[in-house]
Amino acid sequence: MKSKGGELNGFLDRGASFRGELEFEDTMRIDGRFNGKIFSKNELIVGETATVEGEIHVGRVAISGTVIGKITADQKIEIHRSGKVYSDVDTPALVIEEGAIFQGNCVMGDRDRSRDNVTNIAAK
Repeated sequence: MKSKGGELNGFLDRGASFRGELEFEDTMRIDGRFNGKIFSKNELIVGETATVEGEIHVGRVAISGTVIGKITADQKIEIHRSGKVYSDVDTPALVIEEGAIFQGNCVMGDRDRSRDNVTNIAAK
C-alpha cells in the first residue's frame, strides 16, 4: 500500500487504541485513538476518525482528525478542513484549510538562522 509520501508501513484502524511510544519509517496512518509519543523522520497521517493525544515529532504530518498536545514537524504540518488541533506547533511550513480548527501557539521558520540574525543584529 502506498501513500502520497511513500510506503505505508503502519496503520491503527478506527476502533483500536494504543498507549505508549511509536517510532516508524516511511508513512504511518492513525484512524483510531493514540496516547503517547510519536517519532519519525517521515510522514504521519491522522485520519478523520483519529484522536491523538501527546507529543508528535515527525518530518510531515497531515491532520484530518483531532490532535491534542505538541507537534514538531521538520518539513510541514497540514491541517485539513475536518482537522482539529489543540496543540502548540513548531514547523517551517503550516497549511490550514478553511473550516479547520487550530488553537495553540505556532513557531515557524529556521530557528538556527533566526538566532544567527539576532546575534548579528545585536553585534552591530
